[in-house]
Amino acid sequence: MAERLAIIDYGSGNLRSAAKALERAAADLGREVAVSVTGDARLVAQADRVVLPGVGAFGQCATALRSIAGMEAALQQAVIEGGRPFLGICVGMQLMARRGLEHGLHQGLGWVPGDVVRLSPNDPRLKVPHMGWNKVAFTEAGRAHPVLARLENDGFAYFVHSYHLEPEEPAHVLARTDYGGPVTAIVGRDNLLGTQFHPEKSQDYGLALLRAFLEWKP
Repeated sequence: MAERLAIIDYGSGNLRSAAKALERAAADLGREVAVSVTGDARLVAQADRVVLPGVGAFGQCATALRSIAGMEAALQQAVIEGGRPFLGICVGMQLMARRGLEHGLHQGLGWVPGDVVRLSPNDPRLKVPHMGWNKVAFTEAGRAHPVLARLENDGFAYFVHSYHLEPEEPAHVLARTDYGGPVTAIVGRDNLLGTQFHPEKSQDYGLALLRAFLEWKP
């Protein structure tokens, strides 16, 4: 029976690109994975793996996610109570935080204690938003993570963002990039993983991460 992977559709992000990348990763592995893009909370609650993408402002994305009847409860059931592997992408990763400070104060899912704050590069020549390819460097915790162990340290990934997550617990930071100072690139704990960059736009590096995520059994 094919594994069920739900990509949450709450009106944010290029969902088809994420779906195609995950389907390609599954095909590379020779695995049967039924990838569905869905706004149905019942399907999310039943999924074997959950992916939360996101593009846009933190508050708008949080509101849109919570506007879907039963979705936050479904995430709690599948991910927190059920322990199923979860991947947050870009703003989807930021929503894992306790709070977002973009255009006011907004509550996140609270899975990773910390705030999502505006980028403030110490080099005035660096523009915000940060857009483009940047090196991803693992922390000590990242090097020990079973997903990242299959990736190349100091690989390059594609970023598009103006805000980033600052976790309270250093152990939750699995990788950083440098953009006029350290910027969180990957966070994780338990069965949760989040990338500030877009794996679906990061070519071989992104596909390697998605393959590792599909094989991950936390």
